[in-house]
Amino acid sequence: MQSLQQLIDFDRLHVWHPYAAMPNLQPVFPVASAQGVYIQLMDGRTLIDGISSWWTCIHGYNHPRLNQAAHAQIDRMSHIMFGGLTHQPAVDLTRKLIEITPAALQQVFFCDSGSVAVEVAMKMAVQYWYNRCLPQKQGFLTMRNGYHGDTFAAMSVCDPVNGMHHLFRNLVTQQYFADAPQITFEDDWQERDIESFAVLLAAHHDRIAAAIFEPVVQNAGGMRFYHPEYVRQAKALCEQYDVLLILDEIATGFGRTGKMFACEHAGICPDILCVGKALSGGFISLAATLTTREISASFAVGEAGVFMHGPTFMANPLACAVAVENLALLESYDWQSTIRSIESQLKAELEPCRSLAAVKDVRVLGAIGVVELHDPVDMQTIQPCFVEEGIWLRPFGRLIYTMPPYIIQPAELTAITKAIYKIVAQITTNSEPQK
Repeated sequence: MQSLQQLIDFDRLHVWHPYAAMPNLQPVFPVASAQGVYIQLMDGRTLIDGISSWWTCIHGYNHPRLNQAAHAQIDRMSHIMFGGLTHQPAVDLTRKLIEITPAALQQVFFCDSGSVAVEVAMKMAVQYWYNRCLPQKQGFLTMRNGYHGDTFAAMSVCDPVNGMHHLFRNLVTQQYFADAPQITFEDDWQERDIESFAVLLAAHHDRIAAAIFEPVVQNAGGMRFYHPEYVRQAKALCEQYDVLLILDEIATGFGRTGKMFACEHAGICPDILCVGKALSGGFISLAATLTTREISASFAVGEAGVFMHGPTFMANPLACAVAVENLALLESYDWQSTIRSIESQLKAELEPCRSLAAVKDVRVLGAIGVVELHDPVDMQTIQPCFVEEGIWLRPFGRLIYTMPPYIIQPAELTAITKAIYKIVAQITTNSEPQK
């Protein structure tokens, strides 16, 4: 049997990790098991997961209800093709998504990941206008500092500077980028914040298929919280200029911001909605793209007669069955109160970080807590520091953030916020000039 070091050495040479080079010089920490909010490393250390495995495991790991749903479904079938066939888990999950999303969203397209959900949404928008004999409407309006995935269409609407355009600029379609919103979630609204979006839409609406952005929270593009009025006005402008609105709720959906979906803060319904991540509680990769009857009806009368997309693992029954139980679990308790409690604790316990010289800003919304630094973090050193504190976080850029599982207990959340303060304080001390 190989030693732990042999496993790490082989991994470093042959297993490619997200946003890593080969051989991988970033530290990796082999996991033996996970239970609740705890990750058990193979070297015997235990970590509190502060980011829900990239925002997916809202009910923690190894939850008995989700495990039972998976076991029951495996005994029936783990997979079946969705072309020409259907099954109960897909129908049940569709019914539940229609019930909990804004009322106009009635059609559900299942896919494998968030990036693909965005690809599907963009493709859906372009083909919709083609069906309506407006094939020139193929562009997309988005905002700077956004992130929508790593596949090519999704990448084209990610931030053109902080995203990946500079590496793939000769291959990625050039889109329309409005200035990022500057009015924060709790500030007084000012009309100037929507001006860039409005100007671009007025000038190019005849060539724009849809606007696409993350409502209220820009996630991987900077963990920025902005005013819901921006979303309301963007929706009104899209209606005025006959442009579809796609909202990417892959990270914000299913309660993370204190609403079931972040668009509820603005009280609007998009034409197309992307969901994923927490949909299956982190059990199996699953995402979905929802739209309206009016949009979906256009495909039957268009040239192709169908929507031209169909993933091999579409509506995988195992993933759908777990997702149905995950949403039932979410509705089985007062999750709104839970999120408010997490939010209140994060605000109180992260606020002291604001006094540290290395810190530019501290912000909290729902179960999202962010400490923004003046300078980028060094992943080579900061990740092991958090592991030494018994905490699993994944900082990036200038951001140290936590998006904990909803089941986290106050003492466990305090352990996370204390570790953040301690390590940021160390960064502050190390960055001070020596006397």
